[in-house]
Amino acid sequence: MNAMVLKKIGTELEWTELADPHPGPGEIRVKVSACGVCRTDLHVVDGELPDQKVPIIPGHEIVGRIDLVGAGVEGLSLGERVGIPWLGHTCGVCPYCRSGHENLCDHPIFTGYTRNGGFATATIADARFAFPLGETGSDVALAPLLCAGLIGWRSLVIAGEGKKLGLYGFGAAAHIMAQVAQRQGRSVFAFTRPGDVATQAFARQLGAIWAGGSDELPLEPLDATIIFATVGELVPRALKAVRKGGRVVCAGIHMSDIPSFAYQLLWEERQLVSVANLTRQDGVDFLRLAPAMSIVTKTTSYPLRQANQALADLRAGRFEGAAVLVP
Repeated sequence: MNAMVLKKIGTELEWTELADPHPGPGEIRVKVSACGVCRTDLHVVDGELPDQKVPIIPGHEIVGRIDLVGAGVEGLSLGERVGIPWLGHTCGVCPYCRSGHENLCDHPIFTGYTRNGGFATATIADARFAFPLGETGSDVALAPLLCAGLIGWRSLVIAGEGKKLGLYGFGAAAHIMAQVAQRQGRSVFAFTRPGDVATQAFARQLGAIWAGGSDELPLEPLDATIIFATVGELVPRALKAVRKGGRVVCAGIHMSDIPSFAYQLLWEERQLVSVANLTRQDGVDFLRLAPAMSIVTKTTSYPLRQANQALADLRAGRFEGAAVLVP
């Protein structure tokens, strides 16, 4: 197999030829057909997450077909198309796992971070954490749903059922959740980098009723906001944008420091919460609903060898929607 490997924190990925991996008990080997490029991959490359291991193959929005099955695997078969998400394994015995909060597992394994991911021609996955995808939709179009979609969905659920929803950072996750929110009858307000009129126009094309810079306030207080951008300075701005009793959801796995802000912004029962990882039930729920909602992902494809260019373009905001690597 071939892969783009991070061998040293803060350096470019290297095209590497590796021995074909073999699945152990309960595992599957997947021939990768598409892998989305996520901002978390930048955090991995930059060493911004704790307990970073190298060498590592990034990538956790994986679509592919099973080409080898380990002992004891049930419910999946050779040739079946599956999706492999960020959450790659949980211990099953800690208090969080036992109480239905496996996203907070004390001993998790994360795809593309603590186990090799999908910036490769093949990968190994715990069969219990792979989602059957069926045959509807292209591999490239489905890839962003495996993280941008799933984490976005969990964030949307946690945001509550308010009708006026603000999205800060209109990238891969927001462009998917904007469509979901509209299907649910909500009004979407899109916040972009100040002056980014192209992305604001993209948000309006997807049905946002208002789009402006993150330094602006909407014309009316919002019921909830989700911050997909990794900028801590957005937290007090988002609190200022929500009504009394409103909720601000921080959706990123990493964020720059949040500046101090006046208690008045939080008072009147405004809520500030974070989202951590996902559960398998999140995946089951969202992937069942997505086809019925006719979600369309806007993607820019790159050959696997151009993973470094895709990461650079993501960092610079050079494309709309999501980037996807194709082996």
